[in-house]
Amino acid sequence: MLPFRKILFPVDYSDPCRAVVPHVQQMVRHFSATLTLLHAYPSVLLGYGDLAVDPLLPEQIQTYERDRLHKFAMEMFHGQRPELVTQAGEAGSVLNGYVQHQGTDLVMMGTHGYGPVRRLLLGSVTAKVLHDVSAAVWTSAGSVVGNDFRTSYKSILCALDESDEAEAVLTAAAAFAKSWNARLSIVHVLDMPRTSVNFDFSPGEKEIRDDADFRLRELKGRLGIDAPHAVIDASIEEGVQQEAIRRNADLIVTGRGLEQSTFSRLWSRLYPIIRESPCPVLSI
Repeated sequence: MLPFRKILFPVDYSDPCRAVVPHVQQMVRHFSATLTLLHAYPSVLLGYGDLAVDPLLPEQIQTYERDRLHKFAMEMFHGQRPELVTQAGEAGSVLNGYVQHQGTDLVMMGTHGYGPVRRLLLGSVTAKVLHDVSAAVWTSAGSVVGNDFRTSYKSILCALDESDEAEAVLTAAAAFAKSWNARLSIVHVLDMPRTSVNFDFSPGEKEIRDDADFRLRELKGRLGIDAPHAVIDASIEEGVQQEAIRRNADLIVTGRGLEQSTFSRLWSRLYPIIRESPCPVLSI
């Protein structure tokens, strides 16, 4: 996965999309990567149903979309030569198809939704990409990346669970941190059941915490990684958010499951983690 050599940036011309541009430029420069801008637009046939359509209309629309993407590239990536791809179809499916057939190491995209809506939705395209695409995905809410852009990554937080992918995720996080000369820290969130009138979980809490701490120390020792770690009892998204704030993290690295059909605890809470994160999230 690392270093990232091919970066894909889906373009929809929205404010969250534009807010991500400095991060894309930064990542491309850092890894000397090639960049592809991909824009998916609705098929003209979807809007007209069974009505007769001018046979030249699809070609005219394609020309218009190509020109529009070219102008965007000239404005946002002046002096660079990104590959430009436009295709009719549903955005998530077009993006997934491109990754499957052309390949990429990293997809970078902003999310949609602000205020109360942001707390409920990531946006259908982002959700589909996180679920379907095999490449690493960098994402964050446009309001986050736009309001506090940082020129480089100085503090990386790796969020791990107890799944089999923890080793691969930590290895990737350590490699990313090393490439940026950044501090690396680790968090494992227990998210234990709350004590109720019917059952008291507190007697076993210390044992569970100590076991998680031991497994983290063992994993770090096996990989030769020297980084501070924390074991937190909270909801997963709140625990990751709190540790990211405490560590002043510029980026959170976490997993999505070796296969997205494998619902690890972190994968099942990935959407809330991204929604509540104070910084961008790189999921692998």
